[in-house]
Amino acid sequence: MVNVLILAGEDHRNNRLGAAVKALVDINGKPMVQYIVEVLKECDLIDQIGVIGPYRELYDLLNGHVDHIIEGNGTIVDNIMKGINYLGEHKSLLICTSDIPMLNAEAVRDFVIKSQNTQAQLCYPIVEQGVNEKRFPGIERTYVTMLDGIFTGGNIFYIFPGIAKKCSSKAEQLIAYRKNAFKMAKVLGWKTLTLFLSKKLTIAQAEKKFSEIFGITAKAIVSDYPELANDVDKPSDLEYMRKQLGMNDFI
Repeated sequence: MVNVLILAGEDHRNNRLGAAVKALVDINGKPMVQYIVEVLKECDLIDQIGVIGPYRELYDLLNGHVDHIIEGNGTIVDNIMKGINYLGEHKSLLICTSDIPMLNAEAVRDFVIKSQNTQAQLCYPIVEQGVNEKRFPGIERTYVTMLDGIFTGGNIFYIFPGIAKKCSSKAEQLIAYRKNAFKMAKVLGWKTLTLFLSKKLTIAQAEKKFSEIFGITAKAIVSDYPELANDVDKPSDLEYMRKQLGMNDFI
């Protein structure tokens, strides 16, 4: 069994989606975060569920449906640390964003089992481009070319909570530097960054580098479930999700 922390904080960049709090954007009559909660409650491997974000809005919606509703503030890393304080360190933790409404229990279960089987302290799902586009034709995603193939990243992590504190500083750096190649090189090293930019970096090399940076064991999980990877960032994403989930209502 694992615990789950859903990140549902305010995101003023996404007023264009119809709500200051992206987690509360309406999809076919239901707030987006509600899809995530319902799916996680269906998965037999999930124990406690915590949601962190604007307390009053989340309480009105989710009280009685999750184990913890936590007032969020500060950075993503700050909120993760706060969530861990509520959920504890005795069980592995899934960290999940609130903007992947096409998530399903089978995808979550598969990711948890594969992550547990690696015995790694941090696992992250990646989905091959062909797999993603076959399941969701026409969807727009950002892909990264590795020597092993072309992949898009997921919106869920599996971690041992005990590692979070020692990883927090480096995680903040990676988030802050993600759009600056020179600063990113200070963290990743020029060799790794050059391999990545030249599309010659392997998954194994990336795993090794991240393991060295954080002082942990990190693994990429190649997943056959694109539902883990497709989030809502812009109006076209929202429209796509509304159509997909509307079709599911009739299946």
